[in-house]
Amino acid sequence: MKTKRLLIIDQLNLFFRSYIVDPSLSTNGQPIGGLKGVIKSLQKIIRETKPDQVVICWDGPGGSSKRKIMSKGYKDGRKPPRLNRGARVLTESEEKTNKTWQLQRLTEYFNEMPLIQFMFSGVEADDVIAYLARHKYYEDWQKVIVSSDKDFYQLLDEKTVIYRPVQKQVLNMNNLLKDFNIHPNNFAIARAMVGDKSDNLEGVGGIGLATAYKRFPFLSEAKPSTLTDILEHCKIQLKERKLKAYENVVDNSDILKRNYKMMQLYAPMLDITAKKVIHETIENVTFAFNKTETIKMMTQDGFGEINFHELFAFFNKIIVDQRTN
Repeated sequence: MKTKRLLIIDQLNLFFRSYIVDPSLSTNGQPIGGLKGVIKSLQKIIRETKPDQVVICWDGPGGSSKRKIMSKGYKDGRKPPRLNRGARVLTESEEKTNKTWQLQRLTEYFNEMPLIQFMFSGVEADDVIAYLARHKYYEDWQKVIVSSDKDFYQLLDEKTVIYRPVQKQVLNMNNLLKDFNIHPNNFAIARAMVGDKSDNLEGVGGIGLATAYKRFPFLSEAKPSTLTDILEHCKIQLKERKLKAYENVVDNSDILKRNYKMMQLYAPMLDITAKKVIHETIENVTFAFNKTETIKMMTQDGFGEINFHELFAFFNKIIVDQRTN
């Protein structure tokens, strides 16, 4: 029996990749690179991964409210994404409005397609993706997470891989162990030591991923390590030799604990209501594809030449499979 495959898309991550690099303009001269680029990317990714189901995950309004409580400066200082080209057709204000329109319009396109979308206020896509990847419903499925975010490395296992569009890379558990000598079960704790500048989370200082493995070799093992294991190892090693890495971890244990709590996805930050919505949706979803409306929207938005035959064929297959199962 063929193993089913689930495609889980970190949608805002994919959108900004297209928004920044795709120079597409509508027939009216308005930027539509994010909108059109995502649908083009979706067609390409589906062609390459051949999934049985696609779930779109969005960051909810306000981002992660729980993480912002833990760290007031969480994600502060991030520069807004800008178009990666010389010629600009809009003012900065118009560009912001256009970007918001493209995002909203994209959700409207997805509503006409046989896909599942999730967005919860105060919740990041990371937590929804992590919950889906370990959900009992998909236990026997292969999961393909589409994102360039390293936070998802901790979710890799025998049935979960990461497709990184920007890097044109498919990463599995064996790749991770080969590249970093750190097991996915311990990747969050290693990242907690290193920190994450993009999220404005400082590390304990003087530790990169290579140093994390060198000073804590047991992180390569499948057995999940705890913060207590890390601190106890430091104290034992410091009795024999004074190494800055161990001193930094001990002296900055509060930072380590905070970072781990914020960065780990083994226990996603979802409330009971969100979990219930996800569970009921994937258990009871009925797929539909409104091809006529989709093409109408593309014409209205000035896509120009439309060549999404492969994507539409995939959508039709979803409907057929639904009727026969």
